[in-house]
Amino acid sequence: MEMKPHQLCIYNSMSRQKEGFRPLHEGRVGMYVCGPTVYGDGHLGHARPAITFDVLYRYLKHLGYNVRYVRNITDVGHLEHDADEGEDKIAKKARLEQLEPMEVVQHYLNRYHDAMARLNVLPPSIEPHASGHIIEQIEYVKKILDAGYAYESNGSIYFDVPKYNAEHHYGKLSGRDIEELRSETRALDGQQEKRHPADFALWKKAQPEHIMRWPSPWSDGFPGWHLECSTMGEKYLGEQFDIHGGGMDLKFPHHECEIAQSVAHNGHESVRYWMHNNMITINGQKMGKSLGNFITLDEFFTGSHQLLAQAYSPMTIRFFILQAHYRSTVDFSNEALQASEKALDRMLEGWRRLADVKPQDDSTITAEVDALEGKCYEALDDDLNTPIVIAHLFEAVGLINKVRDGHATATAEDVERLKGLFNTFLFDILGMRPDAAEVGDDKALEPYRGAVDLLLQVRGEAKARKDWATSDLIRDRLAALGFAVKDTKDGVEWSVK
Repeated sequence: MEMKPHQLCIYNSMSRQKEGFRPLHEGRVGMYVCGPTVYGDGHLGHARPAITFDVLYRYLKHLGYNVRYVRNITDVGHLEHDADEGEDKIAKKARLEQLEPMEVVQHYLNRYHDAMARLNVLPPSIEPHASGHIIEQIEYVKKILDAGYAYESNGSIYFDVPKYNAEHHYGKLSGRDIEELRSETRALDGQQEKRHPADFALWKKAQPEHIMRWPSPWSDGFPGWHLECSTMGEKYLGEQFDIHGGGMDLKFPHHECEIAQSVAHNGHESVRYWMHNNMITINGQKMGKSLGNFITLDEFFTGSHQLLAQAYSPMTIRFFILQAHYRSTVDFSNEALQASEKALDRMLEGWRRLADVKPQDDSTITAEVDALEGKCYEALDDDLNTPIVIAHLFEAVGLINKVRDGHATATAEDVERLKGLFNTFLFDILGMRPDAAEVGDDKALEPYRGAVDLLLQVRGEAKARKDWATSDLIRDRLAALGFAVKDTKDGVEWSVK
């Protein structure tokens, strides 16, 4: 595929500024994104990184890059409260439900994949499991021990943060320092095993009741949560790769620990561009399992949660997330989701109307159509500014409505360029599907749409004749049947109430 001449700029969380993206190997991109810990159903907070990095993946491929996208599955080693003590999240769920841990993993992984498919998130190139890379993680720990950045304590291995910090800088991604960490660290069982409260586990000795365990040179145990990403990132993308993504809540401790592990292991950092999406909030608080304020994706799709006024289709959810820049917070509310639903309906209706546009020999909109493609690329090149892309697509909808209502003319070439605009940006890159409401076969709805459009055309002709009685009658009867008809400066729009 031929490379498109675009300069993508992305915000690098490490340098805290936008940087021109230049891959390590020309024409190829290695990208690692932290995936889910599969001990429960995916929620809106899980949808955001999946959709954000899906758009990045789609755009990089669109530009002509050969992308290897790795997204891990955490199925071992992630303890409660993201700490080094307590119960493994998977094992706890298995105990509560009296299941084999891998049964829990498979069940929730299947459900996660199903939700991602419904959100039209493309599968990654490789989806490695932490439990499938125990040998690699043990070897990784050995090398950190040999380099002198870790120590054994009661059969567990801990990373020596003060030693690392004296030679490098622990905390440079998140802006923390280790003295601040000392005061913040909770008094937990097992802290006495550590030389410093900021030290973190590379390998944990399993307690007798711990189900998920593997033999190692130090003890029967399991890897620390942070280790899997350093190990699997290097295995599938090399000692250095281009992009590492994840939620902002992972900057500390997870990504900070990853950086320290990679430097201790290789003598240099692995990641060239760090990218972080912001949080989904509910009443100003992060939505998450640990806070118990989350709404699962399935509950959104069915409308079964008490906080939901209705069901919301997967495409409404995707559109809602893309209407905000990935680095800004998004606060959940029914009002915001309903506004997204209406906006998406309006956009798709504009796109459908394009099929009915009668091309003319001359055009009054060519210059505006020409400008739109460049504007959309400009927005994407500016750190994936999806809300601006959406705003430009609404400009295209306004042009279509003007032509449909006889206020402007378009040539056959204009119509093809507008179709190409929606195909490229709305469907291919933003990943929207035309079946927004998931109401079944789109073809079955065509006569219904055609009938409403015909009535509105008759109404438009009545208005042109100043036959206000007929015009108002059609509008009122359509309203009684459940259709909202809105006269705008760009023409008439309709939707189902």
